[in-house]
Amino acid sequence: VQLQASGGGLVQPGGSLRLSCAASGFTLHYYAIGWFRQAPGKEREAVSCINSDAGTTYYVDSVKGRFTISRANAENTAYLHMNSLNTQDTAVYYCATRPFSCSGRTGVYDSWGQGTLVTVSS
Repeated sequence: VQLQASGGGLVQPGGSLRLSCAASGFTLHYYAIGWFRQAPGKEREAVSCINSDAGTTYYVDSVKGRFTISRANAENTAYLHMNSLNTQDTAVYYCATRPFSCSGRTGVYDSWGQGTLVTVSS
């Protein structure tokens, strides 16, 4: 059972990135997928989440209107599309799964990816 987060990198303010979260060893179909981030010296925070049926999505206020979460069950992959990035978005981004429904609490997620670094800087 493994989650692989990828797609991070260095981007200028106002730029875009797409993060991917690929699952192996299990199917994502029955799992909610959450994206979290942790900036240096700060606690890990919930950024976005999508329920297993893809019918419900959640976003932290600071990314609403800029980030879009999606899932492609056929690819066993979830995505986080990030637009209009700013320096406050700089962090290591993690994906995680839990059965069916989203939660903002990190402790209830069963599996975690290794993280991918997003750096927003001019």
